[in-house]
Amino acid sequence: MIYNRLIVAAIGFIRLEPYDGKLSRTVLRGGKDSNALLLPDYASVEMLYHPEYAGYPLAVGGDPEARHGIVLTANYVAKKKGVKTGQALWQAKMACPDLVIVPPRMDLYLRFSSLLREIYGEYTDLVEPYGCDEAWLDITDSAALKGEGRKIAMEINRRVKKELGITVSIGISWNKIFAKLGSDYKKPDGITVFSKENYKEQLWRLPAADLLYVGRSTRNTLDRYGIQTIGELALADSKFLERLFGKMGLVLYSFANGWDESPVSAQGYEAPIKSIGNSTTTPRDLENNLDVQIVLMALAESVAARLRKHGFKCKVVSITIRDNGLYSFSRQKKLERPTDITNEIMTAAYLLFKENYNWNHPIRSLGIRAENLVLADVPVQLDLFISEEQREKQEKMDQAVDEIRRRFGYFSIQKAFVYQDKALASLDAQSSHTVHPVGYFNGR
Repeated sequence: MIYNRLIVAAIGFIRLEPYDGKLSRTVLRGGKDSNALLLPDYASVEMLYHPEYAGYPLAVGGDPEARHGIVLTANYVAKKKGVKTGQALWQAKMACPDLVIVPPRMDLYLRFSSLLREIYGEYTDLVEPYGCDEAWLDITDSAALKGEGRKIAMEINRRVKKELGITVSIGISWNKIFAKLGSDYKKPDGITVFSKENYKEQLWRLPAADLLYVGRSTRNTLDRYGIQTIGELALADSKFLERLFGKMGLVLYSFANGWDESPVSAQGYEAPIKSIGNSTTTPRDLENNLDVQIVLMALAESVAARLRKHGFKCKVVSITIRDNGLYSFSRQKKLERPTDITNEIMTAAYLLFKENYNWNHPIRSLGIRAENLVLADVPVQLDLFISEEQREKQEKMDQAVDEIRRRFGYFSIQKAFVYQDKALASLDAQSSHTVHPVGYFNGR
């Protein structure tokens, strides 16, 4: 089996770490043909360009005045003082009053990303991103030219320090799960090897919460049954874990025992797209149907444009609503025929809204998701009661809008009715949509 070959040598999991102000500059070189987005830790790059903040708590986040301003990442000084990724900026300031907040600079991070892809590609073409700033490398076939896993890890570590000015933590093991645990074991600037000879001694004593996919709820459940370490999880009754967590219980049991045989995907691999969505925290609370229509139109335009870009149509539209009391729910609607037309997605979303919201509270955020995707050119049954000529005109109009915005920017063309509210009209949902981290299972 290919898995046997895969696990002969090491799989390295690389995590970029914040710059501590003591290292020289550095550059990563790698796969020129890679399409993977491997962004460096934002804080590490910002510390590199702001040496005056060395030793200070620093976070990268949005506009502190904006309602959606959150901590994207923070350096270790800030984390030690209670600053957490995903916190609202005002919460981070309460935890750490002297926190320095800098705005994100995506163009700079993308430039570093390109350098990262290059260095990884010098060692292997099997590079699988995990989230934004982490990646697995399968270096099984690299040993003959580059040496064993630890030697390669040390070389990458050295080059990052010398050329980019940031540090990396690297985990080495025969499987992806233990390699990731290794990257967390010694931070910052650590290299850890979990082998088949030492993993029980070194790794099984770690908290179960350190294991991938053991979140707060799972951890609390395990605690209730006296399962607190990875070793205790590995030695637990697998059927008992299945009763507690379903199939995920068996996954966690396998992870704890190192029975992961999933391959590292090659550079450029893209998981199949199963849905396309967008959500936003609104510039102000929405108080009436017109407010909702304006925001839903921006979201529908974003989702529809991305459907067209990727060559899909959707058969289901869903919406997510969160009020200012932070209560949220989702509803979905099956469409009569697959679509990538903005107005059709908007109409379905707005009907869902009117059918399911009674305005007990103002609305804080909205989301639209296109689901059950099919290829755009899939044949469909014609409907005598729907004008195909009109739908074709709408499709061509949407495509024309896409091209205008591609060339001249999102605000170069907009629907007139959105200008009934200037604050809401300023929402650029198309460029500000959130890209969620790549999951471990990667669509497989």
